[in-house]
Amino acid sequence: MRVAIAEDSVLLREGITRILEAGGIEVVAAVGDAHQLMEAVERSSPDLAIIDVRMPPTHTTEGLRAALTLRRERPGLALLVLSQVVEERYATDLLSGDMAGIGYLLKDRIVDINGFVQAVRQVAEGGAVLDPEVVSQVLARRRNRDPLKTLTPRELEVLGQMAQGRSNSGIAAALTVSESAIAKHVNNVFTKLGLAPADTDHRRVIAVVRFLQATEAPGGTP
Repeated sequence: MRVAIAEDSVLLREGITRILEAGGIEVVAAVGDAHQLMEAVERSSPDLAIIDVRMPPTHTTEGLRAALTLRRERPGLALLVLSQVVEERYATDLLSGDMAGIGYLLKDRIVDINGFVQAVRQVAEGGAVLDPEVVSQVLARRRNRDPLKTLTPRELEVLGQMAQGRSNSGIAAALTVSESAIAKHVNNVFTKLGLAPADTDHRRVIAVVRFLQATEAPGGTP
């Protein structure tokens, strides 16, 4: 696997590089802004790009806009976005359409090195990884819209775990409840959101994101 990193913080950039290389992942480029990232991708053709949302010159959404451009111009390139906060507008654009090879993680919540490397591999292999906070923030802003307002706090929590690509057994372990209870919550979530249960965790993530996109329509209905 070949990875390009775009992160303006030298310490964080070097840290990610060392973590990935220690995990047997080749880092073909490590740059500090979106322009250098685009050049590095053109030059090195990596399998995945890890992109910080806020980079020079304005430190606003340069990274996300670069990710959107890469998604449009290089649909086969996997993208893992790292952010301090949920940039809802651009995140929704990035997560539109096919979710294969897309990830969005919040920096402050990355506390497990092995988990981070696993997320990198999962996205590079065509999976989808979303921080549960990304989902929960969007949902919280839309609780007054049907059918989102019908979800219970526990169902929202389960939905956030689903967005990380976890199976029912994985969610049960994370929330310290029985797998049968999780299965019931998952079924309730799909029923309330009008989504048919899918066979794989990846498709479950796609269903969640597509529903969130659909709520952007006038009146809050798909």
